[in-house]
Amino acid sequence: MPELIEVEYYRRLAERALDRTIAAVDAPDAWFLKRGLVAEAVTDALLGRTFTAARRIGKLLLLDVDDGSVLGLRFGMTGRLVVDDVAGIDELEYSSARREPAWDRFCVAFEDGGHLRVNDARRLGGVELDPDESRLGHDAVSITPSQLRAALDRSTAPLKARLMDQQRIAGLGNLVIDEVLWRAGLDPARPAGSLDAREQARLHRHLRRTVEDLLITGGSHTGRLQPARVRGGTCPKDGTPLLRRTIGGRTTYSCPVHQH
Repeated sequence: MPELIEVEYYRRLAERALDRTIAAVDAPDAWFLKRGLVAEAVTDALLGRTFTAARRIGKLLLLDVDDGSVLGLRFGMTGRLVVDDVAGIDELEYSSARREPAWDRFCVAFEDGGHLRVNDARRLGGVELDPDESRLGHDAVSITPSQLRAALDRSTAPLKARLMDQQRIAGLGNLVIDEVLWRAGLDPARPAGSLDAREQARLHRHLRRTVEDLLITGGSHTGRLQPARVRGGTCPKDGTPLLRRTIGGRTTYSCPVHQH
């Protein structure tokens, strides 16, 4: 499932698409076009243009267009970015490894013969023009201690649910949050506003380190906790059977001994 780790890989891959004239746009899946966008409109907006920059906020990939507009790409749970037949990431947890042509939901063809494609088996991603970037919170890669404190402040929501709120902190998903909280020794079910100053500092430290580690090791699914996120799994630190709960609408694994 693409979280900020995967979308950062996609952003880096998308840099290959910059400064190349767009010769054609194929948007065969009307469902994949969001906020009232239709195939004719996105074609008119991009044809003959070039992408000038590839940016990311959380899980949203942003391609700046040379006329000042922005193409926003979301990847849901199974979306892949492919540029010139190179995929941004080989493996997505809980997704097929196949790249069926029928799953190509959006494609930009360049005059030089190359392509940028979004391949999405489950159609949970989407394409939009000029997305409202202000609706997203601080990006998890660069969030400061004070920004994290403000995102958690006085909230009675479960800690994991608060961290998954994209309007508070952009980019965190199920796998990364379980890994962060496991490393930080924090119970995902406790009220987000209950963390004291030392716990907030510890959470921030492990959040930054976890994201850095997963960018190096190859994806959100490469954390140390991930192999144990199965029924009957045990904590990699102390061998305790992991708790399996639903928190924030997501299946959650945590250690009842060292996470509190």
